[in-house]
Amino acid sequence: MSHTPHELHEEFPEHADKIHALKISDAHFAKMAEDYHTLNRAVHRAETDVAPTSDDFITEMRKERLQLKDKIAAYLSA
Repeated sequence: MSHTPHELHEEFPEHADKIHALKISDAHFAKMAEDYHTLNRAVHRAETDVAPTSDDFITEMRKERLQLKDKIAAYLSA
């Protein structure tokens, strides 16, 4: 399988242990992480033309991914 960029553990390597712990102990964080993972995979498939889509739709997915990443970053910093 090819490498998928922007995985959470790559985006926040200094919080790898905290991410793992929160996925197990915090349902809200686990849901955000799963949503991010699902969206990140969709963006990657679109960018690599595995699942071609319009440029506008890719842009919207990237914006949504960034918003989720910002929420996760705030959660990790709290």
